[in-house]
Formats: sequence, structure tokens, C-alpha cells
Amino acid sequence: MQRNMDLVRTILMRMEGNSSGWAPNDLGIKGFSPGEVGYHCHIMMQEGLIEGTDTTAKLSVGPEAMPSSLTWKGHEFLDLARDQERWNRAKALIAKVGSAPISVWTKVLNDLLWKSVEAVAAKQG
Repeated sequence: MQRNMDLVRTILMRMEGNSSGWAPNDLGIKGFSPGEVGYHCHIMMQEGLIEGTDTTAKLSVGPEAMPSSLTWKGHEFLDLARDQERWNRAKALIAKVGSAPISVWTKVLNDLLWKSVEAVAAKQG
């Protein structure tokens, strides 16, 4: 299964949107199978974006996890990825080189954010 960064972003946003701080029981993500969501939660736990429980069983189709909460790193990535325009620009840039590890996604999103901050500062200063 290939990693889908749009799904990663959506999972983070759904988790953040729950006011309790806990992941909702149903992330309410349409267009993806429970296996795809579970797999992405599993690899997001490995990367430290979320905390959760590995629910992979002997009869599981693939690795899967049930998310419980965002980590600091998950909040940080979501701060960079939340803005739809910035996200679309990062996706377009990364698509030109194929795919990229999350460290590159973070760098591209961070650079785009800094350009926005500098543009606002220039207008005010």
C-alpha cells in the first residue's frame, strides 16, 4: 500500500477537530477503506505524529492501528499543512519530483510558510 499524504493530513485534521483531545471513534473519512485508514494510522504512529494502539492481528490484511491522540510533532506538522493553499502548493512542488519523505514535506511546507510570513511582514514594515 502506498502512503497517501492527503489521507495523513485528513486523519490529523479529524483528530484535532475533536474537542476532547482524544481521537473520535469514527474519523468519518469517506473514500478510503478501514484498512487504508488503519494502515496510515499505523505508519503515523511509527513517525510519531499520533499516539494509538497497534491493532494488527494474525488475521489482519495488513498492519493497522487505532489512533488515540495527536503528538506535539503531529500538531506541528498540521500547523504547516492546515492551510489548503499552502498544502496544494507543496503537493504540486513535490509531484514534480515524484514522491518525498515526510522530512521533505515538512521542509517544503515550512519554506512556504516562511515566504508567507515574510510577505506579511514586508507589507506591514
